[in-house]
Amino acid sequence: MKSSVVTTPVNMKERAALGIRAGDTVRVWQNIVELKTGKAANKKEVTTKNVRKQAFEGLVLAVKHGTEAGSMFTVRKVASGVGVEKIFPLYSPTIDSIEILRRAKMRRAKLYFIRRKASREVKRQMRKVRFVSPGEAAAAEVPEAPAEAASTETKVEA
Repeated sequence: MKSSVVTTPVNMKERAALGIRAGDTVRVWQNIVELKTGKAANKKEVTTKNVRKQAFEGLVLAVKHGTEAGSMFTVRKVASGVGVEKIFPLYSPTIDSIEILRRAKMRRAKLYFIRRKASREVKRQMRKVRFVSPGEAAAAEVPEAPAEAASTETKVEA
């Protein structure tokens, strides 16, 4: 008789022993499944399955539900100037491995204030940038030829 209990292929003790906390910098390796449909030589629809690994590296903002069966952790990274957050189940079979790159001592359990902090820094940098009108930019790019010619000529007095 078959058992109705479904076990996960994930080593749960190993994942729980990682001790992921808010403030850690982690690299999460995820298995991504790509399905491609196309026509074969005999003109039938064929679906090919391609599995690849993809890394998501960033700061852990929050860990919810500790090391229970339904525990989740939120990872944030900045990609091309845009903040990206992903929420991962700790015991998900799509996660291949989790590497803890750096640990930091935090005084908060949830670091949601980092979202506002990052946007404030970007706004502060934008204020410092001096905007140049198109006419000024064109004048700055064209070098002055007579000044260079005068400096290269040498006078010889006899």
